[in-house]
Amino acid sequence: MNNNPDIKWLAPAKLNLFLHIIGRRDDGYHLLQTVFQLLDYGDELSFDLNDHGAIGLDTPMDGVAQADNLIIRAARLLQEQTNCRLGAGICVDKKLPMGGGVGGGSSDAATTLVALNKIWRTGLTTDQLAALGLQLGADVPVFVRGCSAWAEGVGEILQPVSLPERYFLVINPGVPVSTANLFSHSQLTRDCTAITIRGFHSGVGLRNVFQPLVCEHYPPVAKALESLSQVAIQCDVKKANGEVRQAMMTGTGACVFLACDSKAQAQKVLSALPPVDGFIARGVDRSALFDQ
Repeated sequence: MNNNPDIKWLAPAKLNLFLHIIGRRDDGYHLLQTVFQLLDYGDELSFDLNDHGAIGLDTPMDGVAQADNLIIRAARLLQEQTNCRLGAGICVDKKLPMGGGVGGGSSDAATTLVALNKIWRTGLTTDQLAALGLQLGADVPVFVRGCSAWAEGVGEILQPVSLPERYFLVINPGVPVSTANLFSHSQLTRDCTAITIRGFHSGVGLRNVFQPLVCEHYPPVAKALESLSQVAIQCDVKKANGEVRQAMMTGTGACVFLACDSKAQAQKVLSALPPVDGFIARGVDRSALFDQ
């Protein structure tokens, strides 16, 4: 049985390369269109198997009760759904900011499902794991499936996409953003015109509908976007058509990012910024989790 607690299982970050809301279901859930770009950087989890069924987080997270933690909830859900009698002690090397819009909690939950399905030998398929993940959150299935993807519905209807190889500079402004408050905000744009994957690749009219609201209510995010966009001009970070690349917010924030053509270009931009909390990562079509 695979029970090496020294093995580190990646929980990769994601970026939303755009985020539109095209409507709302009768149950109140919003209908989205987005592209999830996976990165080769994220949290790292390890699992120490036990045969008495106990599940615990050996590296508690400040402000999050164990019972509410998505990692614990994912492990218990898998345990219950498969009638597994095994347990695990779980450690997390937390690198992704909580509430930053880079999918940290959802990715941790997905990696927990994928890793424990292997370690416990519970034998669920990827489809079954994705269905469990959807019970935990709309972003969990994309991490379970492990591919950068075009997403619709509430984020669970996924189609793998091949994206240009780029590096991303991601900046964390360090402010907690309330996703629930944003989704319920009266000024949120909910009537974007639906686009196609071809429309996405054209790059025309893409935006994050949450960005104006977050910038209005969370000034550090607006400041980070402005600084990153200004430095992009200084460093001549351009698209193939010659337009300067604009910084964008991912998800419901607070992290912002800039796409760059190379790691060296991303490092040049980072060096030109005042001291910030951020990281550089490569965009990937397939999660490194599945190369394990």
